Amino acid sequence: MIRIAILISGRGSNMLRLADVVADMPDEARIVLVAANTNCDGLDSAAARGLPTRLVDRRDFADRSSHEAALADSIEAAGADWVLLAGYMAILSADFVTKFQGRIINIHPSLLPDLKGLDTHARALAAGHTQHGATVHVVTPALDDGPILLQAALTITRAETEAQLAARVLRLEHALYPF
Repeated sequence: MIRIAILISGRGSNMLRLADVVADMPDEARIVLVAANTNCDGLDSAAARGLPTRLVDRRDFADRSSHEAALADSIEAAGADWVLLAGYMAILSADFVTKFQGRIINIHPSLLPDLKGLDTHARALAAGHTQHGATVHVVTPALDDGPILLQAALTITRAETEAQLAARVLRLEHALYPF
């Protein structure tokens, strides 16, 4: 059985989608931890579904290293085989990534290697891109730079707003990440 830890920082829509899929395969996978680095709606949603949750609030730690050590301890205590980043809005240090090397996966709202980092929808529109999408990749110490596992693309419509594009890309993420 695959044991999964999911890290979130917000509403947790990708985490909830993953939870839906995992619930349909109880003999194959189990979510053993949903952890957040800030108090967020996603933790409440995970708890409401009966998933084990943990707040490892970055404000409770003197520095990044001690915060990541506590997060890693939580992941290891849960016995997770894989760590899935689902809207986790913190850059993980090389030490943390190395500790879980090859076992951390992220979903990013762009067609990597294009548009690494934040504000991808606004940047795609500002640059006049005609294609945008989402990428699932293995996490490495370099930001949004690990091996690509899956991508899905969409065509940006002419009068599309950032919010409309974000909503369409999120639907792609929800379809793509469970694979």
